[in-house]
Amino acid sequence: MIDWQRIWNDEDSIRRFSPTRALLYLSSLVYRLIVDLRNRLYDRQILKSVRLSCPVISVGNITVGGTGKTPCVIGLTRMLQQRGFKCAVISRGYGGKNPQPVNIVSDGNSILLGAESAGDEPLLIARSLPGIPVITGARRNFTGQAAIDRFGSNVLICDDAFQHRQIVRDIDIVLLDAEKPLGNGYVLPRGSLREPKGSLHRADCIILTRAGGTEPLHPDVAEIINKAGIPVFRAAHQFKELMVPGNHFPEQNVLQGKKVCAFCGIAQPASFKKLLIDAGSELLSFMEFPDHYAYDRNDLDALKNHFVKFHADYWITTEKDAMRLEAHPDFLKTLCILRVVLLLSACPAWLIIFCKSIN
Repeated sequence: MIDWQRIWNDEDSIRRFSPTRALLYLSSLVYRLIVDLRNRLYDRQILKSVRLSCPVISVGNITVGGTGKTPCVIGLTRMLQQRGFKCAVISRGYGGKNPQPVNIVSDGNSILLGAESAGDEPLLIARSLPGIPVITGARRNFTGQAAIDRFGSNVLICDDAFQHRQIVRDIDIVLLDAEKPLGNGYVLPRGSLREPKGSLHRADCIILTRAGGTEPLHPDVAEIINKAGIPVFRAAHQFKELMVPGNHFPEQNVLQGKKVCAFCGIAQPASFKKLLIDAGSELLSFMEFPDHYAYDRNDLDALKNHFVKFHADYWITTEKDAMRLEAHPDFLKTLCILRVVLLLSACPAWLIIFCKSIN
Protein backbone atom coordinates (compact mmCIF):
# COMPACT_ATOMS: atom_id res chain seq x y z
CA MET A 1 0.00 0.00 0.00
CA ILE A 2 1.32 3.47 -0.90
CA ASP A 3 1.96 5.75 2.09
CA TRP A 4 0.26 8.83 0.66
CA GLN A 5 0.91 11.07 3.63
CA ARG A 6 4.62 10.30 3.53
CA ILE A 7 4.78 11.11 -0.18
CA TRP A 8 2.74 14.29 0.24
CA ASN A 9 4.95 15.37 3.15
CA ASP A 10 8.14 14.71 1.13
CA GLU A 11 9.58 12.69 4.00
CA ASP A 12 12.80 10.67 4.29
CA SER A 13 13.81 8.64 1.24
CA ILE A 14 10.82 9.95 -0.70
CA ARG A 15 12.92 13.09 -1.23
CA ARG A 16 15.18 11.07 -3.52
CA PHE A 17 14.14 10.16 -7.06
CA SER A 18 11.93 7.10 -7.37
CA PRO A 19 9.84 5.68 -10.22
CA THR A 20 6.72 5.95 -8.04
CA ARG A 21 7.30 9.63 -7.35
CA ALA A 22 7.98 10.37 -11.04
CA LEU A 23 4.82 8.54 -12.11
CA LEU A 24 2.75 10.42 -9.54
CA TYR A 25 4.19 13.73 -10.72
CA LEU A 26 3.26 12.97 -14.35
CA SER A 27 -0.20 11.85 -13.23
CA SER A 28 -0.59 15.16 -11.39
CA LEU A 29 0.08 17.08 -14.59
CA VAL A 30 -2.67 15.17 -16.39
CA TYR A 31 -5.04 15.60 -13.43
CA ARG A 32 -4.37 19.34 -13.32
CA LEU A 33 -5.07 19.74 -17.03
CA ILE A 34 -8.43 18.01 -16.60
CA VAL A 35 -9.36 20.12 -13.55
CA ASP A 36 -8.30 23.36 -15.26
CA LEU A 37 -10.34 22.49 -18.35
CA ARG A 38 -13.42 21.66 -16.29
CA ASN A 39 -13.17 24.91 -14.31
CA ARG A 40 -12.75 26.95 -17.49
CA LEU A 41 -15.87 25.35 -18.96
CA TYR A 42 -17.83 26.33 -15.85
CA ASP A 43 -16.29 29.82 -15.69
CA ARG A 44 -17.30 30.46 -19.32
CA GLN A 45 -20.73 28.88 -18.71
CA ILE A 46 -20.20 26.22 -21.35
CA LEU A 47 -20.98 23.83 -18.53
CA LYS A 48 -24.02 25.22 -16.74
CA SER A 49 -24.58 25.36 -12.99
CA VAL A 50 -28.21 24.91 -11.92
CA ARG A 51 -29.73 27.56 -9.66
CA LEU A 52 -32.11 26.11 -7.09
CA SER A 53 -35.05 28.01 -5.65
CA CYS A 54 -33.41 28.74 -2.27
CA PRO A 55 -30.03 30.05 -1.09
CA VAL A 56 -27.12 27.60 -1.05
CA ILE A 57 -24.02 27.72 1.17
CA SER A 58 -21.08 25.48 0.33
CA VAL A 59 -18.47 24.37 2.89
CA GLY A 60 -15.42 22.84 1.25
CA ASN A 61 -11.67 22.87 0.84
CA ILE A 62 -8.98 22.44 -1.81
CA THR A 63 -7.02 19.70 -0.06
CA VAL A 64 -7.89 16.09 0.72
CA GLY A 65 -9.64 15.84 4.10
CA GLY A 66 -8.83 16.92 7.60
CA THR A 67 -9.59 20.66 7.63
CA GLY A 68 -12.67 20.48 9.84
CA LYS A 69 -15.50 20.65 7.33
CA THR A 70 -17.86 18.44 9.33
CA PRO A 71 -17.78 20.47 12.58
CA CYS A 72 -18.02 23.64 10.47
CA VAL A 73 -21.14 22.33 8.70
CA ILE A 74 -22.68 21.37 12.05
CA GLY A 75 -21.92 24.74 13.65
CA LEU A 76 -23.11 26.77 10.66
CA THR A 77 -26.33 24.79 10.29
CA ARG A 78 -27.10 25.06 13.99
CA MET A 79 -26.61 28.83 13.87
CA LEU A 80 -28.97 29.18 10.90
CA GLN A 81 -31.50 26.85 12.55
CA GLN A 82 -31.47 29.02 15.68
CA ARG A 83 -32.27 32.02 13.50
CA GLY A 84 -35.42 30.35 12.22
CA PHE A 85 -34.28 28.96 8.86
CA LYS A 86 -35.45 25.57 7.60
CA CYS A 87 -32.08 24.11 6.71
CA ALA A 88 -31.04 20.87 5.08
CA VAL A 89 -27.56 19.43 4.64
CA ILE A 90 -26.68 17.75 1.35
CA SER A 91 -23.55 15.66 0.95
CA ARG A 92 -21.84 13.37 -1.54
CA GLY A 93 -21.80 10.70 1.17
CA TYR A 94 -18.21 9.58 0.73
CA GLY A 95 -17.78 5.97 1.84
CA GLY A 96 -21.51 5.23 1.74
CA LYS A 97 -22.65 2.25 -0.32
CA ASN A 98 -26.22 3.30 -1.11
CA PRO A 99 -26.35 3.74 -4.92
CA GLN A 100 -29.61 5.69 -5.06
CA PRO A 101 -29.46 9.24 -6.48
CA VAL A 102 -31.25 10.56 -3.35
CA ASN A 103 -30.61 8.93 0.04
CA ILE A 104 -32.39 10.32 3.11
CA VAL A 105 -29.97 9.85 5.99
CA SER A 106 -32.25 11.78 8.33
CA ASP A 107 -35.69 13.31 7.81
CA GLY A 108 -35.09 15.59 10.79
CA ASN A 109 -36.95 13.29 13.16
CA SER A 110 -35.35 9.88 12.67
CA ILE A 111 -32.03 8.48 11.47
CA LEU A 112 -32.90 6.32 8.48
CA LEU A 113 -29.48 5.13 7.26
CA GLY A 114 -26.35 3.90 9.00
CA ALA A 115 -22.70 4.68 8.28
CA GLU A 116 -22.30 1.79 5.82
CA SER A 117 -25.03 3.21 3.57
CA ALA A 118 -24.69 6.93 4.26
CA GLY A 119 -21.01 7.39 5.09
CA ASP A 120 -19.62 8.26 8.50
CA GLU A 121 -19.63 12.05 8.11
CA PRO A 122 -23.28 12.42 6.97
CA LEU A 123 -24.33 10.14 9.84
CA LEU A 124 -22.35 12.27 12.30
CA ILE A 125 -23.98 15.42 10.93
CA ALA A 126 -27.43 13.84 11.20
CA ARG A 127 -26.89 12.75 14.81
CA SER A 128 -25.54 16.18 15.74
CA LEU A 129 -28.42 18.13 14.17
CA PRO A 130 -31.86 17.00 15.33
CA GLY A 131 -34.59 18.61 13.26
CA ILE A 132 -32.36 18.95 10.19
CA PRO A 133 -32.78 16.70 7.11
CA VAL A 134 -29.53 15.22 5.83
CA ILE A 135 -29.45 13.87 2.27
CA THR A 136 -26.68 12.19 0.28
CA GLY A 137 -26.25 11.57 -3.43
CA ALA A 138 -23.73 12.11 -6.21
CA ARG A 139 -25.64 14.97 -7.88
CA ARG A 140 -26.27 17.99 -5.68
CA ASN A 141 -29.01 19.34 -7.94
CA PHE A 142 -31.04 16.18 -7.26
CA THR A 143 -30.42 16.10 -3.50
CA GLY A 144 -30.92 19.85 -3.18
CA GLN A 145 -34.24 19.75 -5.04
CA ALA A 146 -35.33 16.80 -2.89
CA ALA A 147 -34.64 18.84 0.26
CA ILE A 148 -36.81 21.67 -1.08
CA ASP A 149 -39.65 19.47 -2.34
CA ARG A 150 -39.85 16.96 0.53
CA PHE A 151 -38.91 19.08 3.53
CA GLY A 152 -39.63 22.68 2.51
CA SER A 153 -36.01 23.70 3.13
CA ASN A 154 -35.24 27.36 2.52
CA VAL A 155 -31.43 27.18 3.01
CA LEU A 156 -29.17 24.38 1.79
CA ILE A 157 -25.74 23.67 3.28
CA CYS A 158 -23.53 21.67 0.92
CA ASP A 159 -20.93 19.55 2.68
CA ASP A 160 -17.59 19.23 0.86
CA ALA A 161 -18.82 20.91 -2.29
CA PHE A 162 -16.19 23.42 -3.46
CA GLN A 163 -15.25 21.24 -6.42
CA HIS A 164 -18.85 20.22 -7.21
CA ARG A 165 -20.08 23.07 -9.35
CA GLN A 166 -23.33 21.51 -10.53
CA ILE A 167 -25.40 24.02 -8.56
CA VAL A 168 -24.99 27.76 -8.02
CA ARG A 169 -23.78 28.69 -4.54
CA ASP A 170 -24.66 31.99 -2.86
CA ILE A 171 -21.71 31.64 -0.47
CA ASP A 172 -18.61 29.49 -0.98
CA ILE A 173 -16.73 28.88 2.28
CA VAL A 174 -13.29 27.30 1.94
CA LEU A 175 -11.45 25.82 4.92
CA LEU A 176 -7.66 25.73 4.99
CA ASP A 177 -5.43 24.12 7.59
CA ALA A 178 -3.40 26.98 9.10
CA GLU A 179 -0.28 24.80 9.36
CA LYS A 180 -0.21 23.48 5.77
CA PRO A 181 -2.94 25.24 3.80
CA LEU A 182 -1.70 24.02 0.41
CA GLY A 183 -0.13 20.72 1.43
CA ASN A 184 3.12 20.29 -0.52
CA GLY A 185 1.84 22.48 -3.35
CA TYR A 186 1.10 19.63 -5.79
CA VAL A 187 -2.29 18.44 -6.99
CA LEU A 188 -3.40 14.83 -6.72
CA PRO A 189 -1.91 12.28 -6.73
CA ARG A 190 1.55 13.81 -6.18
CA GLY A 191 0.13 16.12 -3.52
CA SER A 192 -3.04 16.61 -1.52
CA LEU A 193 -4.47 19.52 -3.52
CA ARG A 194 -7.78 18.73 -5.19
CA GLU A 195 -7.29 21.65 -7.56
CA PRO A 196 -4.62 24.32 -8.10
CA LYS A 197 -4.21 27.06 -5.49
CA GLY A 198 -5.47 29.67 -7.96
CA SER A 199 -8.97 28.21 -7.58
CA LEU A 200 -9.18 29.98 -4.22
CA HIS A 201 -10.29 33.09 -6.11
CA ARG A 202 -13.78 31.51 -6.29
CA ALA A 203 -14.11 31.54 -2.50
CA ASP A 204 -16.33 34.11 -0.80
CA CYS A 205 -14.72 33.42 2.57
CA ILE A 206 -11.71 31.51 3.86
CA ILE A 207 -11.56 29.99 7.34
CA LEU A 208 -8.15 29.01 8.68
CA THR A 209 -8.68 26.02 10.96
CA ARG A 210 -6.41 24.84 13.78
CA ALA A 211 -5.41 28.48 14.05
CA GLY A 212 -4.37 29.99 17.34
CA GLY A 213 -4.82 33.54 16.10
CA THR A 214 -1.26 34.58 15.28
CA GLU A 215 -0.22 32.36 12.38
CA PRO A 216 0.87 34.35 9.32
CA LEU A 217 -0.87 33.54 6.08
CA HIS A 218 0.99 31.34 3.61
CA PRO A 219 2.48 33.81 1.04
CA ASP A 220 0.73 32.14 -1.91
CA VAL A 221 -2.62 32.20 -0.08
CA ALA A 222 -2.13 35.83 1.00
CA GLU A 223 -1.42 36.90 -2.58
CA ILE A 224 -4.61 35.29 -3.88
CA ILE A 225 -6.96 36.55 -1.17
CA ASN A 226 -5.52 40.09 -1.21
CA LYS A 227 -5.99 40.29 -4.96
CA ALA A 228 -9.55 38.93 -4.78
CA GLY A 229 -10.49 40.76 -1.56
CA ILE A 230 -11.57 37.56 0.21
CA PRO A 231 -12.27 37.86 3.97
CA VAL A 232 -10.33 35.48 6.21
CA PHE A 233 -11.41 34.15 9.61
CA ARG A 234 -9.69 31.86 12.08
CA ALA A 235 -11.08 28.88 13.91
CA ALA A 236 -9.81 26.29 16.37
CA HIS A 237 -10.84 22.76 17.25
CA GLN A 238 -11.72 22.62 20.93
CA PHE A 239 -12.69 19.95 23.44
CA LYS A 240 -16.48 19.86 23.82
CA GLU A 241 -17.14 16.82 25.98
CA LEU A 242 -15.99 13.31 26.75
CA MET A 243 -18.76 10.76 26.45
CA VAL A 244 -18.17 7.71 28.61
CA PRO A 245 -20.50 4.71 28.90
CA GLY A 246 -23.58 6.00 30.71
CA ASN A 247 -22.32 9.56 31.24
CA HIS A 248 -20.61 12.57 29.71
CA PHE A 249 -18.16 15.18 30.97
CA PRO A 250 -18.02 18.68 29.42
CA GLU A 251 -14.99 19.66 31.54
CA GLN A 252 -11.68 19.29 29.70
CA ASN A 253 -9.86 18.58 32.99
CA VAL A 254 -11.64 15.21 33.21
CA LEU A 255 -8.56 13.82 31.42
CA GLN A 256 -6.01 15.64 33.58
CA GLY A 257 -3.43 13.10 34.73
CA LYS A 258 -5.44 10.13 33.42
CA LYS A 259 -3.80 7.23 31.60
CA VAL A 260 -5.24 7.07 28.10
CA CYS A 261 -5.11 4.70 25.13
CA ALA A 262 -6.56 6.11 21.92
CA PHE A 263 -7.12 5.18 18.29
CA CYS A 264 -8.65 6.83 15.23
CA GLY A 265 -9.15 6.55 11.49
CA ILE A 266 -9.29 10.20 10.38
CA ALA A 267 -7.40 12.36 7.90
CA GLN A 268 -5.45 14.33 10.52
CA PRO A 269 -4.80 12.02 13.48
CA ALA A 270 -2.20 14.44 14.86
CA SER A 271 -4.96 16.95 15.68
CA PHE A 272 -6.84 14.34 17.76
CA LYS A 273 -3.63 13.37 19.52
CA LYS A 274 -2.90 17.03 20.33
CA LEU A 275 -6.36 17.49 21.88
CA LEU A 276 -5.73 14.56 24.20
CA ILE A 277 -2.31 15.86 25.22
CA ASP A 278 -3.58 19.43 25.68
CA ALA A 279 -6.28 18.04 27.98
CA GLY A 280 -3.51 16.85 30.29
CA SER A 281 -3.82 13.12 29.68
CA GLU A 282 -0.94 10.67 29.95
CA LEU A 283 -1.08 9.11 26.50
CA LEU A 284 0.11 5.52 26.81
CA SER A 285 -0.61 4.51 23.20
CA PHE A 286 -2.04 6.07 20.07
CA MET A 287 -3.00 3.87 17.11
CA GLU A 288 -3.66 5.38 13.67
CA PHE A 289 -5.77 3.93 10.83
CA PRO A 290 -6.55 5.34 7.35
CA ASP A 291 -9.31 7.92 7.01
CA HIS A 292 -12.82 6.36 6.86
CA TYR A 293 -11.32 3.02 7.87
CA ALA A 294 -13.83 0.15 8.10
CA TYR A 295 -12.92 -1.76 11.26
CA ASP A 296 -13.42 -5.52 11.19
CA ARG A 297 -13.63 -8.05 14.01
CA ASN A 298 -9.89 -8.77 13.92
CA ASP A 299 -9.15 -5.05 14.33
CA LEU A 300 -11.53 -4.79 17.26
CA ASP A 301 -10.06 -7.82 19.01
CA ALA A 302 -6.55 -6.43 18.57
CA LEU A 303 -7.61 -3.02 19.90
CA LYS A 304 -9.30 -4.56 22.92
CA ASN A 305 -6.24 -6.67 23.76
CA HIS A 306 -4.06 -3.60 23.37
CA PHE A 307 -6.17 -1.61 25.83
CA VAL A 308 -6.19 -4.42 28.40
CA LYS A 309 -2.41 -4.72 28.14
CA PHE A 310 -1.84 -1.06 29.11
CA HIS A 311 -4.31 -0.93 32.05
CA ALA A 312 -5.40 2.59 31.03
CA ASP A 313 -8.07 4.69 32.74
CA TYR A 314 -9.76 5.65 29.46
CA TRP A 315 -10.01 4.10 26.02
CA ILE A 316 -10.87 6.91 23.61
CA THR A 317 -11.74 7.38 19.94
CA THR A 318 -13.28 10.16 17.84
CA GLU A 319 -16.94 10.78 17.23
CA LYS A 320 -16.44 10.13 13.53
CA ASP A 321 -14.91 6.71 14.27
CA ALA A 322 -17.84 5.96 16.57
CA MET A 323 -20.21 6.29 13.60
CA ARG A 324 -18.36 3.45 11.84
CA LEU A 325 -18.43 1.34 14.98
CA GLU A 326 -22.21 1.39 15.41
CA ALA A 327 -22.33 -1.96 13.64
CA HIS A 328 -20.41 -3.33 16.64
CA PRO A 329 -22.51 -2.10 19.61
CA ASP A 330 -20.89 -4.38 22.19
CA PHE A 331 -17.49 -2.97 21.31
CA LEU A 332 -18.72 0.62 21.04
CA LYS A 333 -20.29 0.66 24.50
CA THR A 334 -16.86 0.00 26.05
CA LEU A 335 -15.34 3.14 24.50
CA CYS A 336 -15.12 6.78 25.48
CA ILE A 337 -15.81 9.24 22.66
CA LEU A 338 -14.22 12.67 22.42
CA ARG A 339 -16.45 15.31 20.87
CA VAL A 340 -14.91 18.48 19.44
CA VAL A 341 -16.33 21.78 18.26
CA LEU A 342 -14.99 24.29 15.73
CA LEU A 343 -14.97 27.78 17.25
CA LEU A 344 -14.66 30.85 15.05
CA SER A 345 -12.62 33.74 16.42
CA ALA A 346 -15.42 36.07 15.30
CA CYS A 347 -18.89 35.67 13.81
CA PRO A 348 -18.53 36.54 10.10
CA ALA A 349 -20.39 39.75 9.39
CA TRP A 350 -21.31 38.53 5.91
CA LEU A 351 -23.22 35.63 7.46
CA ILE A 352 -25.34 37.99 9.57
CA ILE A 353 -26.01 40.12 6.47
CA PHE A 354 -26.90 36.95 4.55
CA CYS A 355 -29.38 35.91 7.23
CA LYS A 356 -31.04 39.34 7.23
CA SER A 357 -31.21 39.48 3.43
CA ILE A 358 -33.21 36.25 3.12
CA ASN A 359 -35.51 36.77 6.08
